Amino acid sequence: MTIAHIVDDDEAIRDALAWLLRSRSVESRSWGSAEAFLADYDPAMTGCLVLDIRMRAMTGLELFDRLRELDCRMPVIFLTGHGEVPQAVQALKNGAFDFLEKPFDDNQLADRVIAALALDAERRLSGHNSDHLKECLASLTAREKEVMGHILAGKLNKVIADEMNIAMRTVEVHRAHIFEKMGVKSAVELARRLSQS
Repeated sequence: MTIAHIVDDDEAIRDALAWLLRSRSVESRSWGSAEAFLADYDPAMTGCLVLDIRMRAMTGLELFDRLRELDCRMPVIFLTGHGEVPQAVQALKNGAFDFLEKPFDDNQLADRVIAALALDAERRLSGHNSDHLKECLASLTAREKEVMGHILAGKLNKVIADEMNIAMRTVEVHRAHIFEKMGVKSAVELARRLSQS
């Protein structure tokens, strides 16, 4: 389940944001400080972060930098006061998803949170697919990888057999194993799968 993680030291703002997101069917969780969020942070967390730039002790920008060091990939939306716009722009250059200046438009904020949640879900699916492909490739034997190279070059079984100095039946068996392990039914499908990695 994807969640909007709200980190702001102003309780009224946290409550207002939680209510706003609930009105758009977005689940949220709130923290009153960057340190509190960091203490609860788990790399398995999904969703997005809504961070106030200016907070007591650790700022939103400091939390953002710390999370980047921890390889956190959740999209981050900064809430910023007028004087903090240059810092927010710099955060965008460093990989933040967006920033909204206070007072922000409720609908615009909710729309950006929903877009950030969609981006997080898309990244996770892509990462999962990439990991799965790596597992499939790792399951191939050295000989199957060699045969796969010939298949991807568009060579027929007979040509592959001649070039590798093996029986055509052996090539057919390797081809069947490759397709099964890679979860494909044809050479075209195999090439498409590998091109998406």
